[in-house]
Amino acid sequence: MQNLSTSQTTGLSLELLHVQTNTSFDLPPNLPVIRIGKPNDQIEPDINVLALPNTDIVSRLHAEIQVEGNTYYIIDVGSSNGTFVNGIKLESKKRYPLNLGDKINLGQQENVTFIFQYKQNFVSTSGSRLTHPATVFQTKTIQPQIVENKKQPQVDRPSKLVGLALMVLGILIISLNTRIGFFIHIPGVLLCVAGVIVLSQRQFNRNIGWVLIGLGAAIILFTGNLFASVNIFAILASSALLYAGYQLFNTGKVLNYGLHSVRRLLKR
Repeated sequence: MQNLSTSQTTGLSLELLHVQTNTSFDLPPNLPVIRIGKPNDQIEPDINVLALPNTDIVSRLHAEIQVEGNTYYIIDVGSSNGTFVNGIKLESKKRYPLNLGDKINLGQQENVTFIFQYKQNFVSTSGSRLTHPATVFQTKTIQPQIVENKKQPQVDRPSKLVGLALMVLGILIISLNTRIGFFIHIPGVLLCVAGVIVLSQRQFNRNIGWVLIGLGAAIILFTGNLFASVNIFAILASSALLYAGYQLFNTGKVLNYGLHSVRRLLKR
């Protein structure tokens, strides 16, 4: 992987390639700060992702790329869903150097992904023309400061808490609407009562009482019927809550909607 700070290039021409749509965004070297996000009343981002798919997870001002000579730095400026480079979440307000071939994700999952690379037909100092520069540097995407992370995407704490609460609510609903009982037959009960009476009378052999109680208990166990009844609506509601809670707890989304998406819908 080539590092820009040590490369010898002329007319440095770089871009961010949006992987999902194969759309390129130029990175002008004359701009010291390149803002990435969606338009708002105060700031117009230099790289506007509003027209790209799945950008509901992208904040209005999500990240910045700072240019110092031939060195490019990326900074998460306090986005809601975070910025990831090669699978590692960046600390907010802390800048990280970018190397060619780095994969940048806006948000926790790989729905909005960019590759930091040379533009097509870039000319080096040796005069050779790179018609497909991606093959030069995409063979390795791990830089010294960032280690490849293959773990599950991180889920924010509010999503985990809401998911856990939904699962607990689902369990409570099914528990409160389920009734369990036990049918027993009269002969078993009568034998147990007779055994107790025999034990209470001194003129009878106490062993007979214990035998009667044992026979009664055996009849109850082998002839009794266990039953359970539950409300169908409770089953459906509980299943929906358990599913939604599990998805929120593990992925932060339910049917591609997270907590931030719901908040935006409620504000409209």
